[in-house]
Parts: sequence; C-alpha cells; structure tokens
Amino acid sequence: MTSIVDHIDEAFEGPAWHGPTLLSSVRGLTAEQAAWRPAPKRHNIWEIVVHAAYWKYVVRRRLAAQTGEDTGRFAVRGTNWFVRPAAGRTWAADMALLRDQHARLRETVRRVSPRGLTRIVAHGRDTAAYTIRGIAAHDVYHAGQIQLLKRLRKAG
Repeated sequence: MTSIVDHIDEAFEGPAWHGPTLLSSVRGLTAEQAAWRPAPKRHNIWEIVVHAAYWKYVVRRRLAAQTGEDTGRFAVRGTNWFVRPAAGRTWAADMALLRDQHARLRETVRRVSPRGLTRIVAHGRDTAAYTIRGIAAHDVYHAGQIQLLKRLRKAG
C-alpha cells in the first residue's frame, strides 16, 4: 500500500506516471533560464520554485499542531510569491530551499498519525489528508507550468 508520504514524493521527485515532477522540471536549469519571464508581470520559473517551497512550509506549519513541531519562520521574508532574481539570493540557494522544505514536509507528514489525517488543519474544513494531497497536486501543477515556460522560452 502506498503511503501519503509516497504521494508527495512522487509529485516532487518521482517516479511519476504523469510525466515530469517538480524537481525534474527544473533539473539542469541555469539561473538565467530560471529567471526568464514570458512577459512583464508574469512569474518566472525561479519564482515558482520559491513559491512551491513556501507552500511546503505552510502545509508543514498547518500540520505542526498535531506533530508538536516548531516550524519557525520561512527562510525568506515575504509570503506566497517572491520576486526573483533578488539581491542576496542565488538560484542554487533557492533550489536548496525547495529541497529542504520538501524534506522537512515529508518528515512532518510521516509523524501525522492515521487518526490525525482526519483532523481539520485549515479553513475550518480542510483535513490533514486533504491538505497533504493538495500540496502534492500543487507540485504537479507547477511542474506542468514550468514545462510550459521552458517551451515558451525555446520558441521565443
């Protein structure tokens, strides 16, 4: 039987039947490639990477009440979307942030009890299981978005 940790790992690093995972979609990209924008005021791949790391942190924070974990603050100041490139941040550092947030999330998810999966963790209705499945879907969504941005860059 597949565990819920397996689901978030499949979406993040695979193997996955649906195609590229979040991690494989950014593998081998340079900072210049990751910073390319399809148009003004549109997100680039680098921003998507930090956004994905942030939401892994948010899910971990939502689950923390059950696991007793102190999540601290997110490593980068701000919320949701983070303009990239940014002074003092490198592509390698933000990729390390994404990997770190995934590793921390999977450890938090591993500590949630089967009964804990049915507990409400957000919005007065979202269970832990629903939230965990949602972060896996979030990774898959953004992996597809990154694949599209890479193709648009090549076509342009």
